[in-house]
Amino acid sequence: MNNDLLFDFNVDKAAKTVCITREFNAGLDLVWDAFTKPELLDQWGAPAPMRAQTKYMDFKEGGRRFYAMISPDGQERWSVQEFTSIIPKTNFKMYNTFADKDENRELPGSDWDYNFSEENGITRVDIVIYNESFERLEKLLEGFKIGFTMTLKNLEELLATLS
Repeated sequence: MNNDLLFDFNVDKAAKTVCITREFNAGLDLVWDAFTKPELLDQWGAPAPMRAQTKYMDFKEGGRRFYAMISPDGQERWSVQEFTSIIPKTNFKMYNTFADKDENRELPGSDWDYNFSEENGITRVDIVIYNESFERLEKLLEGFKIGFTMTLKNLEELLATLS
């Protein structure tokens, strides 16, 4: 990981939020595409040794992504993401929840708010995740931080090959 690039991961348990800021040494267009195109998301969107596989994705307001993180032994952990707001190359918001392979949701879920900005060829992504349930936040937190940090490192490596 490029240690000159910003990476912050903060939890506000009282507000039931996780705030993540990450910089990437890549242009805004490429970073936006990496977060919004399934063929790119699947290349970085799961912590190794798992892999991401999108069953379908319709990136538009009201659209959804249904995907799984798949372990080396074939176990699948499915999620549904519903896109609630999109401002191209600037911001998108989504509701995220785990599900089974038939899209039956495991509620409650979480609201994700992504903001993108670029300065001098460095793209910054600010993510705020609000969890409806404090218990869900507590249960997920330790594994989530490790796993999400790994996926962002995957993204950094992918961007280096595409830039």
